[in-house]
Amino acid sequence: MEYHNPVLLKETVDGLNIKPDGIYVDVTFGGGGHSKEILNRLGPNGKLFAFDQDEDALANALPDERFELINENFRFIKRFLRFHNVRQVDGILADLGVSSHQFDVAERGFSTRFDAELDMRMSQKNDLSAFKVVNEYDEANLRRVFFDYGELKNAPAIARTILEYRENEEIRNTEQLKHVLGRFLPAHKSHKILAQMYQAIRIEVNQEMDVLKEFLEQSLEVLAPEGRLSVISYHSLEDRLVKRFMKNGMFEGEPEKDFFGNFTVPFKSIGKLIVPSADEIYHNNRARSAKLRIAEKK
Repeated sequence: MEYHNPVLLKETVDGLNIKPDGIYVDVTFGGGGHSKEILNRLGPNGKLFAFDQDEDALANALPDERFELINENFRFIKRFLRFHNVRQVDGILADLGVSSHQFDVAERGFSTRFDAELDMRMSQKNDLSAFKVVNEYDEANLRRVFFDYGELKNAPAIARTILEYRENEEIRNTEQLKHVLGRFLPAHKSHKILAQMYQAIRIEVNQEMDVLKEFLEQSLEVLAPEGRLSVISYHSLEDRLVKRFMKNGMFEGEPEKDFFGNFTVPFKSIGKLIVPSADEIYHNNRARSAKLRIAEKK
């Protein structure tokens, strides 16, 4: 199964500050690049659990007795670690977004490069697909998806256009969707706007914002004191949630103050925001929008 080079490999794994006999979790296994590097740094008594909801990733399972691959969404990290009798771990790594493999397999429908059925499911067990979002959502929900997740100011017009077209026939594939929304795609920035539209539908299909929130809240529960959280995000919606949670331990509002008026927060930030070098972006285009944040549980 062809997967591209993992993004910010050294920096992300360095951020975990790996102890040879520690327990670690890679919640976005994919091609296994980050997991292999974690295993390289673990001793014989270390343990690595990995999550990936995509059945395709199972083909990349690593033949190592210290390794366990769990074919589930990482929103269930706490439940499945407990199933394996693990209550605390020393570090968690997350490389968010769509894997290179998912983008490159045309029939998955993630990429603007191919004509494919409207799918965009990260797990084939998921009942909601891009087809259902585009063809069954009412105008208000379509408007919400394109505005909230695509950050498209003309979301109301996009939603109306889809509904008008649907009165005559279904929108079944990506080329048809591009045709329907063609008037919103000026030549000089059509690729950028189309990518925002795809992102919006994909986030809705996979409930990515809800999943990320649930994962971050559970990560705080399962990390041991001084345990590290190392997260790569690819767009501002994800990065905003990660940044706020690492700073305040919550997504909205301000944390509580102690008796002396100091904020009580569960994490301390490790270093500054890390972005890929020009060289890494040159060799791996997927890295171009990556942002890595690292935090340590107090």
